Formats: sequence, structure tokens, C-alpha cells
Amino acid sequence: MPTTKKTLMFLSSFFTSLGSFIVICSILGTQAWITSTIAVRDSASNGSIFITYGLFRGESSQELSHGLAEPNKIFAVLGILNNSSQKTLHLVTILFLVLSLLTSLLSSGFTFYNSISNPYQTFLGPMGVYTWNGLSASSVFVTMILFVANTQSNLLSEKLFHMLYPTTASKGTTHSYGYSFWLILLIILLNIVTVTIIIFYQKARYQRKQEQRKPMEYAPRDGILF
Repeated sequence: MPTTKKTLMFLSSFFTSLGSFIVICSILGTQAWITSTIAVRDSASNGSIFITYGLFRGESSQELSHGLAEPNKIFAVLGILNNSSQKTLHLVTILFLVLSLLTSLLSSGFTFYNSISNPYQTFLGPMGVYTWNGLSASSVFVTMILFVANTQSNLLSEKLFHMLYPTTASKGTTHSYGYSFWLILLIILLNIVTVTIIIFYQKARYQRKQEQRKPMEYAPRDGILF
């Protein structure tokens, strides 16, 4: 059976890993990743179109100073992109986030297992926790980069705009990233905290072994003189 200290430290890592898993689930299901404001001006309308979307769903609305505004539109991101470079990159973004989800789940399993037992296999111990958290943090960071690249360089929002409003001309686009996007930083932080806890555990374990091997070296000076 593991020591009380090991149980507490690995349980702490379990909760941070579980927290990372829950956050990833939440940002997968929300659409507050980005809001793109697209200025429109032509003979029929003048104003702005707001497109808010996440990885799977989105909603668009219009604010026009003159002209007849259309009702809000709810759409499936992948459904209206057809076969395009934006859709391909968006799919890759989703795959990396799913990979981070799976590795966070594995990290939760490994940390909980270590809190109740002493595994014989090296990879089932701290090494496995380091591996899964490293993959999780790397995958979610790549997700962040890919999403920004797809919106800023690959003009994802503009593509969605043209699919939703094919007869309306745009005059410029600005982007505002939402809380779902910035929660990626929290996921990375939770991965770092998980690894840090295990590092402190291993350091304390190493020092305890050293004390057991060299008791005189760590004994009080008064005791040595006596």
C-alpha cells in the first residue's frame, strides 16, 4: 500500500488532471471561442454582422443602420464549410483537442491508480503521468495555434460569412476571442501543476531514500558528537 503522503499527492494530481479533462469537455461543447465582427456596406444595407462560433456550432446576427436585417442564423461549422482548406484545418484542430482530452483522461487514471497502489511497471508510475500531461499540454497548445491560424491567416470567419450571406459584400473583419478559447491556458496550467506535484513527490521520495542509506550524514550534529 502507498504511504499517506503519496496518496495525498497523487490524489491532488488526480483532481488537477480531472479538472483538465472537465475543462476540455466544456470548451468542446461551447461556441464562445470567437466573435468576428464583419462590416458590411452596400446599396441595400449598412452595418455589422456578428458571427460567434466554436468548434462545432455557431450563431450569426446582424445590426444594420439601414436595410432589412435577417433573423439570427444558427449553423454547424463543419456543415457549411464544404470541402475547403478551412474545413480541413478546423478538423485537425478538433483532433488535437480530442487527443488532449484522451491524454487528460489517461493522466487521471494513472494518478488515481498510483494513489491506491504501488505499480511495478515504471511507465504506470510518475513516468506515465509525465508522458500524458506532456502530450495533453502540447496537443492543446497546438489546438490554440491552429485555431488562431485558421481564423487570422486562413480567413475562417470570412469563409463562414460568405456561406451564410452569399449576396452581401464585406468591408473588413475584426476578431474577439471568447472565454472558451482562453480556457486553453487553464488546461495548460493544470497540466503543469499536475507534473509539479509529482516532481515534488519524487524529490521527497529520493531524499527519504538517501536518509535511509546514509543515516549518519543526516543525523543531528549533537548526536554524532555524543
